[in-house]
Amino acid sequence: MIKKHLIYKTDKYNMLNVEVHGKTIIAREISDQWGEECHTFLSRPELMHWAQNRFKPESFQGREEELAEIMQNLRDV
Repeated sequence: MIKKHLIYKTDKYNMLNVEVHGKTIIAREISDQWGEECHTFLSRPELMHWAQNRFKPESFQGREEELAEIMQNLRDV
């Protein structure tokens, strides 16, 4: 059984979905700049490590709530 989680969606070209396939976690990141990127993780700690490197606090100056929401959504996967 596949469980899908929407982490964020700003429009139809910018979003992050996470799918849980048993023990495997697949993050599908769609952006208007890079297209679709797919990241595969074997554990939740590995997913969170990627997320902390991908979503840097300095990139969210003035939008700290948005960053906190993204990270919480990832923790809830």
